[in-house]
Amino acid sequence: LNILVDTGSSNFAVAGVPDPDVTSYFNPELSSTYRSQGIEVTVKYSQGSWTGVLGTDVITMPKGLYGSYTINIATILESENFFLPGVKWHGILGLAYDALAKPSSSVETFFDSLVRQAEIPNVFSLQMCGAGLPVSGSGTNGGSLVLGGIEPSLYTGDIWYTPIKEEWYYQVEILKLEVGGQNLELDCREYNADKAIVDSGTTLLRLPEKVFSAVVQAIARTSLIQEFSSGFWTGTQLACWDRTEKPWSLFPKLSIYLRDENSSRSFRISILPQLYIQPILVIGDNLQCYRFGISSSTNALVIGATVMEGFYVIFDRAQRRVGFAVSPCA
Repeated sequence: LNILVDTGSSNFAVAGVPDPDVTSYFNPELSSTYRSQGIEVTVKYSQGSWTGVLGTDVITMPKGLYGSYTINIATILESENFFLPGVKWHGILGLAYDALAKPSSSVETFFDSLVRQAEIPNVFSLQMCGAGLPVSGSGTNGGSLVLGGIEPSLYTGDIWYTPIKEEWYYQVEILKLEVGGQNLELDCREYNADKAIVDSGTTLLRLPEKVFSAVVQAIARTSLIQEFSSGFWTGTQLACWDRTEKPWSLFPKLSIYLRDENSSRSFRISILPQLYIQPILVIGDNLQCYRFGISSSTNALVIGATVMEGFYVIFDRAQRRVGFAVSPCA
């Protein structure tokens, strides 16, 4: 089963019955180690939801950890807008804190179970690859999830850490945004108004409405393209170029400034156009079409996969901090 790694939720769940959009599923009746707890659980995401039954089963790790571990697992019995056509995954691994676990925070999360039973450090790290590659790729773009530590071969340069403000989502503090080196000059409360989180399960970079419109205006102003239909910015239209042209040189880079561990400082993560202008569709022999990888949000600022694909991200729960380092696959 392919599992979506989601740092924005806290339940581990897999398809437990056939579904038109799922190629395979977990049948607990065929598992001698599965134990149902008979507790119904529903999880709602910013897009989609599912309902299932809570149980436990035994897992092993493909490499590095030699042992078997008992973890909570929900079997998904019905869902809405969760398994979408063409997705290559059959379940979700929520890696956020137990505060977000359903039906209550007493449901030990997958990673908490692993830390307790395997006695690994309370750190995991994620390298998502795929920048500049077609969104609907074959799924062979690579990427790594490291449980219990940091893998030096997955990053270059230094790791910069920002404190986790509250342990539920991976909530961080954003101090400013720049487009093409120009500060947006918004009050930093606008960036953190509801919350700012690092969430691998969200595809795009999502910005509160006021921040989003300021970013779009700044990109439109600094890009080398004269006219752009508003549908491109709102996500309802694609922009297409001849396949021999790469449009990334026409767009500015974005920079997000995060509070440093040394709270009097900040550091920036730069989001190149290759990350936020995303190839999604080929038309005929010579047109490549792209989508805008940033969208507006009614609540949180979400550093989603669009941004994370440029970095090796360390979720250092032991020291209550999130680290960013440059990823060689970006």
